[in-house]
Amino acid sequence: MRSTVVLGAFLALLATCATAFSETPVLRIAVLKFGTVNWELDTIKHHQLDTARGFDLEVNGVAGGAAAKIALQGGEADIIVSDWLWVARQRAAGKDFVFLPYSKSVGGLLVSGDSPAKSLADIKGGRIGIAGGPLDKSWLILNAYTMKTHGFDLAGSTEQVFGAPPLIYKTALAGDLDGAINFWHFAAKMKAGGMRELVSVAQAAESLGLDPDMPLLGYVFDGALLRDNPDLVQGFAQASRAAKDILARDDAEWDRLRELMKAKTDAQFEALKAGFRQGIPAPGPVDETSARRMFDLVVELTGEELVGKAKALPDGVFVHFGS
Repeated sequence: MRSTVVLGAFLALLATCATAFSETPVLRIAVLKFGTVNWELDTIKHHQLDTARGFDLEVNGVAGGAAAKIALQGGEADIIVSDWLWVARQRAAGKDFVFLPYSKSVGGLLVSGDSPAKSLADIKGGRIGIAGGPLDKSWLILNAYTMKTHGFDLAGSTEQVFGAPPLIYKTALAGDLDGAINFWHFAAKMKAGGMRELVSVAQAAESLGLDPDMPLLGYVFDGALLRDNPDLVQGFAQASRAAKDILARDDAEWDRLRELMKAKTDAQFEALKAGFRQGIPAPGPVDETSARRMFDLVVELTGEELVGKAKALPDGVFVHFGS
């Protein structure tokens, strides 16, 4: 009889635990398998910043940005990482996505360490490698900057070589390009490999009257999640900020992440760490006045190619509680 009572109590305890576990909401995030956002997400999981705020973060790696967007739109993911210009395009098309800032890191146009180029005017007639395609935001901003400061069309005065970030990285380091624009973490590795920045996107943006601290990349999720579960979304925002705070101040945390970062040299490791830290946006909501200025410039430069039917920044793009 006693064994039956003990067994019954044990099974009741298991049931209680299972119920408690099943009641913990799960947030599924789909991100590039080797993207830099994994450093922040790993920090969240390692320090249990998610469970401390009442949710379980489930990280799923995907092969590319398009796959992540398909997962979000198909209900297979709750969160992805993208830029707010994509969110604006989706909202203009009637889709209810919203944006929470993640990073303000941007790259620039790099040249080899022994290049004689002193400004973008010296790149005329050369070959520029560009990661992200002809509608890459860094490329668009640098092209507009060149027109304003040097009076010529960079796109019409150079040969562009578009390719995946690793290809642009390798080609540039091999000396086969006169200049290269790459995602910030590849740019950091290129600098560590001896290349130098001719002009940064932040510098170009400021010259164009844009806010150089505008976070372009962020966490994107369905607006219904924010309306139906505001505490859950705020918990995620708080976990993200707590992870950023750890990464901003704790060098030991970066030592723990080094294998995940795939840094091949100490120089690469330090450049990646510094680049991530520089890209941490200030807490609080996005400055929508600055966002409108950037959006208007993008509309002017690309028409419908990048932002679709939107002629002005749609309402509701940005999450408004403090992050």
